[in-house]
Amino acid sequence: MRLGTRSSALALAQATGVAEALGDAELVPVKTADGEVGDKSRFVRGVERAILDGDVELGVHSAKDLPGELPDGLALVGVPAREDPADVYVGAAGSLAELPAGARVGTASLRRRSQLLSLRPDLELSALRGNVDTRLARLAEGDLDGIVLAYAGLARLGRADELSFRFAIDELCPAPGQGCIALEGRDSDTSSAAAAGAITDRRALIELTAERAAVRMLEASCNTPVGICARLAADTLVVGGYAGLPDGEEWVRDELAGDPEQPAAVGEALAERMLAAGAREILEVAEGRRR
Repeated sequence: MRLGTRSSALALAQATGVAEALGDAELVPVKTADGEVGDKSRFVRGVERAILDGDVELGVHSAKDLPGELPDGLALVGVPAREDPADVYVGAAGSLAELPAGARVGTASLRRRSQLLSLRPDLELSALRGNVDTRLARLAEGDLDGIVLAYAGLARLGRADELSFRFAIDELCPAPGQGCIALEGRDSDTSSAAAAGAITDRRALIELTAERAAVRMLEASCNTPVGICARLAADTLVVGGYAGLPDGEEWVRDELAGDPEQPAAVGEALAERMLAAGAREILEVAEGRRR
């Protein structure tokens, strides 16, 4: 079986784990599609084209990069066990409260920016792009006090020992799909779907299903400051959500518990409550400010 993946160190680390779980699978690095900086869908379009063209059987993605609506002919066919979805801080501090006034923090994420400023409006946030190694190198140069990253990326690259502290999920609500790996295949390829299903983790699939349902209901994109995170505990699925302006001055935050056998319905119900509380208007203003 051939697995399509981006060629970054993190993407290859993720795909290698999937290949090992599947057994005798070959990694096929695919060039990232053209697109605007900040357009996460460009990270998956090249791999999707390789699947549709028959160059690979499955695509391996960071689930948070996968758009809510997939191209015709493709389907989400597997979700391996999830890594911790939390955001983490790398820098000289043991908590958000310990950051000095006016601390310079690097992040390119509108979601992180919005939530950080809602909690600490004094922070000076700097745009920080590039892969994990590039961001850590920028921190080492000394022009930032700290940076915010996903724990999953650090862990998969073997650099989790460099984090200073984790943000609580109700402090910085993670991106939908953060920590999950999504396996995408042709909807007509039952053999590859069966292989992907065999390494799918029930908890990860339930959580990701709820998160993606909420995103679709909110009509959110990678350009909107939205966090959605579902956690399955015992027989209860708890889904939390955040939507705010990039400057953190207005926001909606909510949480809802429901039946894990109906994850999409729980995610949609959370989104409906957020919309009723004003999330639609907030996100429309956020999109307008970005333009």
